[in-house]
Amino acid sequence: MILEAASRLLAAGGPAAVQVRAVAAEIGMTDAAVNHHFGTRDRLLESLLRFGGAKLKAELHAVLSTWSDGPVDPAELVRALSALYADGYAELALALHQSGWRDTGSGLLDEVVDRLHAQARQQCAADGRTPPPREAIQLTIAGLHQAVAVDPLFGDDFRRSVGLDTTARDRALDWWIEILRTTIAGHGPRVAAVPTRRA
Repeated sequence: MILEAASRLLAAGGPAAVQVRAVAAEIGMTDAAVNHHFGTRDRLLESLLRFGGAKLKAELHAVLSTWSDGPVDPAELVRALSALYADGYAELALALHQSGWRDTGSGLLDEVVDRLHAQARQQCAADGRTPPPREAIQLTIAGLHQAVAVDPLFGDDFRRSVGLDTTARDRALDWWIEILRTTIAGHGPRVAAVPTRRA
């Protein structure tokens, strides 16, 4: 309940809005009750970032469950990643990072990589194409994750640097969707090995 309230404040006003007093007021608790659970505001913010990660993981799992009946379409995946960071989590992650906090966890997107790699192998086998190595999918997902994580903070600036305006944000997401589709599509038809003749 506390983290849900903190998440709403984060989305409305960024990390500066997530104050113990404001969170307590949001849910009708005392400051002391919030501090009892988290100890300090910094620990509340760290927990909020982990909460966002858990929420993202649940949303991505829901997206992955829709892939069981047919070919993978990464559009929902790209949009789910982007939506989380647009709700203030990009600014929160940056603020915590600047304060010296480091997340020691890993594997947030492992399930995504595994599913995309399995789908790529299956589809490429059916189409006679060479599937991408797992690392190609890992690198593509890492690049996508980095791009959507920093977009709320710097995306418009980067796009302006090449002459794009703020309306290009959705087209940038569409571009990432196409990059992901291209990666999982693999490479041209397999070339059968030509037997060598012995002299």
